[in-house]
Amino acid sequence: MLLSIVLFLLSAAVIYFACEFFVNGVEWLGHHFKLGATATGTVLAAFGTALPESAVTFMAVVFGTTPEQKDIGVGAAMGGPLVLATLAYAVVGLALLRGKSAAGTARQRTGINADQRRLARDQAWFMGIFIFKVALGVLAFAWKPWLGILFLGVYALYVKRELSHDDECIEAETLEPLKLRPRDPNPSLFWACTQSVLALVVIALASHVFVRQIEVLSVAMGLSSHVAALLLAPVATELPEIMNALIWVRQGKERLALANISGAMMIQATIPSALGIFLTPWLLDGPLLAAGMLTMVSIMMLWMRFRTATMTVPALSSVAGLYALFAVYLGWHFAA
Repeated sequence: MLLSIVLFLLSAAVIYFACEFFVNGVEWLGHHFKLGATATGTVLAAFGTALPESAVTFMAVVFGTTPEQKDIGVGAAMGGPLVLATLAYAVVGLALLRGKSAAGTARQRTGINADQRRLARDQAWFMGIFIFKVALGVLAFAWKPWLGILFLGVYALYVKRELSHDDECIEAETLEPLKLRPRDPNPSLFWACTQSVLALVVIALASHVFVRQIEVLSVAMGLSSHVAALLLAPVATELPEIMNALIWVRQGKERLALANISGAMMIQATIPSALGIFLTPWLLDGPLLAAGMLTMVSIMMLWMRFRTATMTVPALSSVAGLYALFAVYLGWHFAA
């Protein structure tokens, strides 16, 4: 038990430290590819940090030998978006709310420093995909697996749109020095790629340890395996996105933080879902449908605020309440 607690805390610290290197490297990648802050967050950073949770779904649905093992993949595909739509956005809001600097106070008065209308379009894309994804989970028909191709196609269209409608590219003067080349004012693409890839490897390994400790601790505390799979494991697999958000907010770059979460949500709505639809019956039970419904409620709330450019720090923080509601529901469901 003590060893699990130590490994739990140590792996979380390693993830945060590695994320410091990752966000620094990915900003330089965005600079070299002439991408703006939004595309850097929604495409480059999101794709990198979404690899661990996508790998969970892949391993479960491809190599799982029992229905229970394949259900883990389906649970990851549904639980991940819920965590991102509630806790991840709320972390950005709470980090801004707790800011003590003069800049942080100004952000609280003027709202969120980001392209809110563009974020609203991302929420609309996600909502359309997610409604279709949940609807497939209550229907059974022979050619359902072929529909997984649609999800991959939609993500490709989303990436194309992000890259073709990007804002101004990130200038080298606005970036912190690359951590592997602190004295180089304009490090090469090779060094930016090297730092980002090495950081991702560390994040993936540490995330694996973190998830394992979540499982061990949940058993030690007497929690149901279903509760651990639906409530705790998704938080663990989405930890890199949450850590990235904290780092970028600390640096005063909430545009990158929000774009990273938005892009990760699009990946979670498409790639893991496509794998699940390809290789499982994709039929959702009560807890998974509840996760889907609460995810859609959160996205609708975010979309309404972003669409009118009226998102505030307290409003962004409030979506965490929906995750708390899901936790209460799970406790009631499995206790009944």
